[in-house]
Amino acid sequence: MTTFTVWLYDDPDRAEEVEKILRNAADEHLLTLDDTATVSWPADAKKPSTHHRHQDVARGAGWGAMWGFLFGMLFFVPFVGAAAGAALGAGHKAVQGIGIREEDLDRIRESVKPGTSALFAVTDGTDLDRLGERLHGLGGTLVTTNLTDAERATLRELVD
Repeated sequence: MTTFTVWLYDDPDRAEEVEKILRNAADEHLLTLDDTATVSWPADAKKPSTHHRHQDVARGAGWGAMWGFLFGMLFFVPFVGAAAGAALGAGHKAVQGIGIREEDLDRIRESVKPGTSALFAVTDGTDLDRLGERLHGLGGTLVTTNLTDAERATLRELVD
């Protein structure tokens, strides 16, 4: 099952560190890493910076467009006019189509603030036990996911 997760960290550099761990885990076939993106917001910055490192060059443009749209909605478009609002409304429907609910967007928007970072990951076929060993103790908070409640509880237990 393809899984969308967002992890929040209390360190502006931690999300990129964890992204590297995920890439190494993918190289060892512990998961299929479809794509990742990070948001880093240093404490002294006015706005966050975003980074997208696509896994597959052929699909990179599509993922880049999706991440760009999502990050624009979350961080860079707080006030828009009526025409832009209609376009964003259509965009919300598209984002919901990949399993991201309105309340997820609100939770992400509220959680990512100066002094934090976030890792956005689209994965498949994850060996939660072995991946949890690598992520244990890194202090991440699972902000949102399309995992079932039982899968979410297992993942949180492994990482905490």
